Amino acid sequence: MGQRLGQHFLVDAAWRGRVIDALQVAASDSWIEIGAGRGEMTTELARRAARVFAIEKDPPLAHHLRRLAAATSNFKLLQADVLKVDFEALFREAEQSQPGGRILVYGSLPYYITSPILHRLFPHAARLAGIYAIIQREVAERLVARPATREYGYLSVAAQFYTQPEIALTIPPGAFRPPPRVTSSLVRMCAPGTGAQFAVADPREFLGFVQACFAHKRKKLLNNLQALAPRAQALAWLTAAQAPPAARAEQLTLEQLAAIWRAAATSGATYRAQQADDWDNS
Repeated sequence: MGQRLGQHFLVDAAWRGRVIDALQVAASDSWIEIGAGRGEMTTELARRAARVFAIEKDPPLAHHLRRLAAATSNFKLLQADVLKVDFEALFREAEQSQPGGRILVYGSLPYYITSPILHRLFPHAARLAGIYAIIQREVAERLVARPATREYGYLSVAAQFYTQPEIALTIPPGAFRPPPRVTSSLVRMCAPGTGAQFAVADPREFLGFVQACFAHKRKKLLNNLQALAPRAQALAWLTAAQAPPAARAEQLTLEQLAAIWRAAATSGATYRAQQADDWDNS
């Protein structure tokens, strides 16, 4: 059932109204909903938008949603694991079904796979009008965190590389059934992110490099970089990027991290970039 898969359903009608207001749904929109659950938000989206594509993995919930889809002409159900969905094909279908309309994503994301889901969406951010996600408040604060703060880390850099994340709502546990043990937030993420300002030819490899930089947050960046190259070479990267040799990764801006990556990429060094399947809630 839904709880087995980590879902918490937004059953409070007043809070559903606040979330819908924050989404600013337009009549020409196509919405992709991740984790449609019992269809409470699906119904609200379908009343306002041109098209709704809902993704739900759980068979009993999908059975209920199938009945809803049969009675709702602008709603299509995809019974699938969100981590295996072909988003490129789905976005293309949305574009063809509503030419000229916006495409947006909404989801109340299972807390244990929040980061993998976001990492699947981030590379598509430029073609989306927005990504709206209800997630654990602690993770939301990491998405929006600035350098030199406790919350700032790899996930902050990844989110801000592709989008401009902001916390739109803070939602109490009592708005959900079953209530989670934590407070939740609705986060709005719209492109372009800060990464658009820098010369990053391969975003995936850059973010793999950044993840290595944050591998051990209490260590100096130079020590983390030694997992990729000898100390002298890593120090040369920092020098070329005009980064303090004693700095920790969480003290550096995205611009500084991009400069270090460019220095590494042009030095002829080889290193293993993280693969998408390795990304977690770091």
